[in-house]
Amino acid sequence: MKTSSARVAGLGTTIFAEMSALAVRTGAVNLGQGFPDTDGPSDVIDVAVEAMRSGANQYPPGLGVPALREEIAAHQRRWYGIVLDPETQIAVSTGATEAIAAAILGLVDPGDEVVVLEPYYDSYVAVLEFAGGIRKPVTLRAPDFRLDLDALRAAVGPRTTAMLINSPHNPTGMVLNAEEREAIRDLAVAHDLVVITDEVYEHLTFDGVAHVPLATLPGMGERTLTISSAGKSFSFTGWKIGWLSGPAALVRAAVGAKQFLTYTSGAPFQPAIAHALGHDAAYFEGFAATLQARRDQLCAGLTEIGFTTYVPQGTYFATTDIRPLGYDDGIAFCRALPELAGVVAVPTQVFYDDEDAGRPLVRWAFCKQEPVIAEALSRLDALRVRVVKAT
Repeated sequence: MKTSSARVAGLGTTIFAEMSALAVRTGAVNLGQGFPDTDGPSDVIDVAVEAMRSGANQYPPGLGVPALREEIAAHQRRWYGIVLDPETQIAVSTGATEAIAAAILGLVDPGDEVVVLEPYYDSYVAVLEFAGGIRKPVTLRAPDFRLDLDALRAAVGPRTTAMLINSPHNPTGMVLNAEEREAIRDLAVAHDLVVITDEVYEHLTFDGVAHVPLATLPGMGERTLTISSAGKSFSFTGWKIGWLSGPAALVRAAVGAKQFLTYTSGAPFQPAIAHALGHDAAYFEGFAATLQARRDQLCAGLTEIGFTTYVPQGTYFATTDIRPLGYDDGIAFCRALPELAGVVAVPTQVFYDDEDAGRPLVRWAFCKQEPVIAEALSRLDALRVRVVKAT
């Protein structure tokens, strides 16, 4: 009896599931998977509860409830000057992960080449496999993880039909700068490419670094499918409310696939997220400032312990090179870390085709309470002690 398709068997178990299960099994502090350990705004929860009590418990429209689509349109207009028709240019999804899957399945045919920045969120690989697309990775390299423009240009060939661009970038924390954005725009326009952008960390940038959507650049509005979600901006990752927006034809193609994935979901959460998107700038700025302080706490501690630490411009994550502490394989290190120090992290190596580039790198999540980060750092200090004793 056949027990698995080849495409699924080849993917294995997501590293996030493995590391989170390891944290539960060992009682380790989980700085691996990127979920906050506190809930989002209480007023948003109140709206979700009221929606449940008011009967919003059946299938919502396939495109999402009108109030949420209207608020997404208002958000894009308010923050970026992007004007969208909520009836034809926005669709709500079961998190950004489904939106990415729907976009790829709706726009990529077998044999199409898709340019992807690596390291990459692991679902990119899976859904490209499902679609029969061929990924063309462009490697972001330490220490600054900037986009190599020559490598980007070299990755685009006659079979390239799309780019899948993630900024603010998970796991490196890089945010595209003006030169990089313009290079992407120039290539997309010159080769008539679709650009799918994963912008789930759009409101989580630090030190005055600005997130600028690629859809705002000249020539990009008509070819860019923008994806985001509420999970990261509001600390409701378990609600799985995401969305995609852009030209009606691209949204329609993605919805053509999405209707056969979940079709729709999150009925009482959709009006709550509509309410959340109406929060003023002070909320978003305050949340980013809180995370920046936790980033600084974690990065300073990791550096003091002895890691080479790369301070991110955005996201939930900081990356370290583990070699100064005598380790050189991130996967082996992360699997041993709960026993070594009672902490869980994620090996960045699994997000690379170029495994050598990622082998010594480890990702740590700082979307945790300050005492949790402090406890993790205290436990990790055991690694520094080991190095001192060894020398």
